[in-house]
Amino acid sequence: MPSAVPWDMSPDRLEVVVLVVSAVLLLGVAAVRVSTGAGLPSLLLYLGIGLAIGEAGLGLRFDDAAVAQTVCTVALAVILAEGGLTTRLHVIRPVALHAGVLATVGVAISVAVTSTAAWLLLDVDVRTALLLGAVVSSTDAAAVFAVMRRLPLNRRTRALLEAESGLNDPPVIILVTLVVSSAWEDLDGWSALFGFVQQMGLGVVAGVVVAFAGRFVLSRVALPATGLYPLATMTFAMLGFGVAGVVGGSPFVAVYLAGLLLGNADLPHRAATLGFAEGLAWLSQIGLFVVLGLLASPSRLADALVPAIVVGVALTLVARPLSVALCSIPFRMPWREQAFTSWAGLRGAVPIVLATFPITAGVPNAQQIFDVTFLLVVVFTVIQGPTLPWAASRLAVTEPEITAELEIEHAPFEDIGASMLTCDIPKGSRLHGVEISELRLPGDATVALILRDGILFAPKPSTMLRRGDHLLLAVTDSERPGVERRLRAISRAGRLATWRGELGLPS
Repeated sequence: MPSAVPWDMSPDRLEVVVLVVSAVLLLGVAAVRVSTGAGLPSLLLYLGIGLAIGEAGLGLRFDDAAVAQTVCTVALAVILAEGGLTTRLHVIRPVALHAGVLATVGVAISVAVTSTAAWLLLDVDVRTALLLGAVVSSTDAAAVFAVMRRLPLNRRTRALLEAESGLNDPPVIILVTLVVSSAWEDLDGWSALFGFVQQMGLGVVAGVVVAFAGRFVLSRVALPATGLYPLATMTFAMLGFGVAGVVGGSPFVAVYLAGLLLGNADLPHRAATLGFAEGLAWLSQIGLFVVLGLLASPSRLADALVPAIVVGVALTLVARPLSVALCSIPFRMPWREQAFTSWAGLRGAVPIVLATFPITAGVPNAQQIFDVTFLLVVVFTVIQGPTLPWAASRLAVTEPEITAELEIEHAPFEDIGASMLTCDIPKGSRLHGVEISELRLPGDATVALILRDGILFAPKPSTMLRRGDHLLLAVTDSERPGVERRLRAISRAGRLATWRGELGLPS
């Protein structure tokens, strides 16, 4: 085995650092392709890259848990912001209460059952058992977002899993922070409950306030470059993280909620913003898992294998199904959906990041907690990830692919009170075959240009629209909402949309 070399970030080695980081990122991008084909979450390959360049591979020694915790916390915030931006509010609204119960009561049940199993079966003290149960009890947003959006799940199941994974991190983070703190010996239930309610409440307030400030600014200011809109939107979401932390709230609640409200607002250049956020999220995932892979030591992992399997079995086969079943009673969730929701509670970055908290706090048995958590995530992701498509099919929680909604973007021209609208006609849209004159757009709105098969032309009134066309429309700001409704109505119901009662309201 090559001798370990120290983590050297000195200026005279900047070129080497840039070379290594660039190579790692390219490997991470390639890993997405490999993991997709193999049906595995890409986090496994990212962790593998970290292990390969670490002390047991190329010899790069990195053992600073505090730096890893800081880097990974910021990366998690970016991933949650992107998850909020890309989640449609009308989809998760029907399951919001259910997801909230799973993210609080469900997590509490999982922690209690898993911690009890660890205490009884692993012969560890109460504090270590509680930390083991807490760090692994929240589902991981990065893993869930990456896997669930590739499966043709019914909307309720997908929305429930995504909303739960976005909401259940803060309760666990608060619990782990309390247990590793110096106040552990004097901690009482009422103080813990008050701290939890305070952080959750202030996190919600911070996220909402920042999101509405961002919506107000971005919808009224014409920025000089298109690329500034995605940057400004993502910055507002991250601002929620910072504001919540400063006022004593949960930054993770705030950043997810800010992203959710911004992503569902009528903001300019939505597609560009989502593309930018997705790229940042992938970058964060690659960096996060590689750093965690670097932090792990393969020489210690063998001793943690049996405890990891014990805790993982208790969590996956007992605690998770029990928490889902009990939390689903008021919502009359079918047993098939309960079974899939239980099995699809993937673990990933969040448990491993939380396992660094005891190390930085100097808690006894902290290294054992990290090693057990690391192996648990790897082993059970290998087991659960590839089986999810089969499980979804066998439990009948899938649905046929539906026609994509017409996505309309707008770019404001602040000085003249007008906007440029753009949209692509998706497969299945009933705009296909409609002539320009049949659109009957409100006011003076005009279809200025059409891009079809790589050719740009100005349409005539008799020009017939086709699926795949990219439309460019000029419209005054006062008429824009009516134009968007008219286009959505025809896309859904055809030329006679109004006669059929289709108003073109947002989904």
